[in-house]
Amino acid sequence: MTLYTTLDSPLGELLLVGEESATAPGGLALASLSVPGQKGGATVQDGWTYAPAAFADIAHQLRAYFDGKLTRFGIAYASARGTDFQRRVWQALEAIPYGTTTTYGKIAADIGAARGAVRAIGTAIGANPLLVVRPCHRVIAADGSLSGYAGGPVRKRQLLDIEGALPDAVPDAL
Repeated sequence: MTLYTTLDSPLGELLLVGEESATAPGGLALASLSVPGQKGGATVQDGWTYAPAAFADIAHQLRAYFDGKLTRFGIAYASARGTDFQRRVWQALEAIPYGTTTTYGKIAADIGAARGAVRAIGTAIGANPLLVVRPCHRVIAADGSLSGYAGGPVRKRQLLDIEGALPDAVPDAL
């Protein structure tokens, strides 16, 4: 069964979507976390059940993150959808430490893809269904600019600011 809730945050109202799971703590695995206006973000579907209580632990962790008190999420994810390549990229995202950034080229190297695969890396990152908790916001361009983020550059800047990870080369205005 697919469950959902919304959560107010500094990024706007988040949409959290989960799937019941016998193996996940609390019986819920997070399938999607979307921000308002997100490119490719989830939207509530017929047959989904509104169940805010089911997301209590996830909501608590997100609030602690936004308050600067949590640096690593302990959330069970629903089985990863996507291609094998996307899943490899997403796994690499999860290895980026809090408060740091990396580049698209470094992600390509980390997963054994050719350096020329940077565009494909960006496309796979853009398909990440778990914004914030799977930290695609920590990936920046080689020149230090905040290129690409499905939630928009302002939100990417907000997340990096929460983590104290804004690169020096990033201009004040986006």
